Amino acid sequence: MKQCQGGFSVIALVVGVGLIAFRDSHGIRPLVFGHSSTKNGHIFASESVAIDTLGFDFLRDVNPGEAILVDFNGQVHTALCAESPTLVPCLFEYVYLARPDSVVNKVSVYQARLKMGVSLAKRIQKLRPNHGIEVVVPIPETSRPSALECANVLQVPYRDALIKNRYIARTFIMPGQSLRQKGIHLKLNPIKPELEGKCVLLVDDSIVRGNTAKEIVQMVRAAGASKIFFASAAPPVKYPNVYGIDMPTFSELVAHNHQEEEIAGILGADWVIYQELSDAEETIKSLNPEIKALESSCFCGEYVTGGVNKEYLENLQKNRNEDRFSTGKTTNSIIDLLV
Repeated sequence: MKQCQGGFSVIALVVGVGLIAFRDSHGIRPLVFGHSSTKNGHIFASESVAIDTLGFDFLRDVNPGEAILVDFNGQVHTALCAESPTLVPCLFEYVYLARPDSVVNKVSVYQARLKMGVSLAKRIQKLRPNHGIEVVVPIPETSRPSALECANVLQVPYRDALIKNRYIARTFIMPGQSLRQKGIHLKLNPIKPELEGKCVLLVDDSIVRGNTAKEIVQMVRAAGASKIFFASAAPPVKYPNVYGIDMPTFSELVAHNHQEEEIAGILGADWVIYQELSDAEETIKSLNPEIKALESSCFCGEYVTGGVNKEYLENLQKNRNEDRFSTGKTTNSIIDLLV
């Protein structure tokens, strides 16, 4: 662990020894520990929901820089294997990655997203007091808690006016732009009576490339919306992630070199608004005062582990572009069979 830098959670079965789990010294990636007396065993997982659904009892988070060994006799051994560990969890876990029914670092993901909706609504009221919004519509699934609470604060009706096909994967992680575009049209279908002639506030958990958002704006516009405002419950994503999230490179991030007005033009929306980074971070801290800082590199460009410089990011971009080119053709051919 002392030789590795970055964000990681590792679970391994060591022959003749037992089950071992350990977490990076900043606790960037989540890792939790559970036990069941009836099943006579222990469990490790990245999210508490796995422990709940398998019938185990949640014990605690694995601490930053900690290793836990469960030997074949069921005895638990713990050791701190990093110098000066500090909890700096990934903000994007709460924004998008984690399931809403999980508790990550003693923070309910659902409650975090509700509070993000409150702060987003207050920002809308501050920047555009006479907003004229007639309906708030979440982009399923992750943004629903934020959109619901945003609608409550704005005192505007909330409607699930975009229906999701549950058999399509998350378009954010699909390789290749043409694949993502096809995935969006397979994934969502609008309910026109809830959108026709109305000023619609679309709420998404984040805007990464902007391609998904652009397609959805076009879809809602075609369904008859008179105006479309697009709100991100997360701050602008401006920088790559190097801690285990397949985040796009600089050239693919719509917010990297564009202001909000420019992004609205790119998406085809009448207005675009983002969550403030300070508000998003304060949301998590308020739910667990033990968290003093968050890993927010994709929003601010500050990498908590250090050693991430311009040259490193340029090499990362080159390698990712080469990987996507080599795999994109095969994946696109598979999707073509579905449409």
